[in-house]
Amino acid sequence: MSRLRVFADDAPGLPRLTTSDATEVAEQLAVIGVGFEQWEASQPVQPGDAPEAIMAAYREDIDRIVYANGFRSIDVVSIAADNENREAMRAKFLDEHFHKEDEVRFFVAGSGLFTLHVEDKVYEVLCEAGDLISLPDRMTHWFDMGPEPSFVAIRFFTEADGWVGHFTGTDIATRFPRYEVGAARE
Repeated sequence: MSRLRVFADDAPGLPRLTTSDATEVAEQLAVIGVGFEQWEASQPVQPGDAPEAIMAAYREDIDRIVYANGFRSIDVVSIAADNENREAMRAKFLDEHFHKEDEVRFFVAGSGLFTLHVEDKVYEVLCEAGDLISLPDRMTHWFDMGPEPSFVAIRFFTEADGWVGHFTGTDIATRFPRYEVGAARE
């Protein structure tokens, strides 16, 4: 189940808001310009399916998002717990950064934790299968796939060079909880 927790940026142990209601998650995130939707596949898909099959299962929603936002490329990324590069891959996203384009991810399977830093608040968004999150360009955030990552996601890009992170150099991400599957439900 997806979840949103909102913290003061100086109080990582005390959430001001916790909700797993998808409508409330979307409403709270909309206030800061973040999109949150839930999609359903038009046909069964599972990790290991070909990217073309995965995208075909969500074609209507993909086409709607591409048309509305002018995305020029889409891919499917799959990360499993047995990936020998998982520690390096996880570390790449753990520090606060931003992008010069929107970051849009749809979780086909598995889960990950997006943490957004907006003014004096931190929004921790647990995304799971069926969730789409859309961060506007220049929004500071970090992403944690956990020590044993397991997810399949569709990524949307407007720039040809894809994911480019611009790191802020702050240590805020180290002060907030990391993603441990199961532990994030508390």
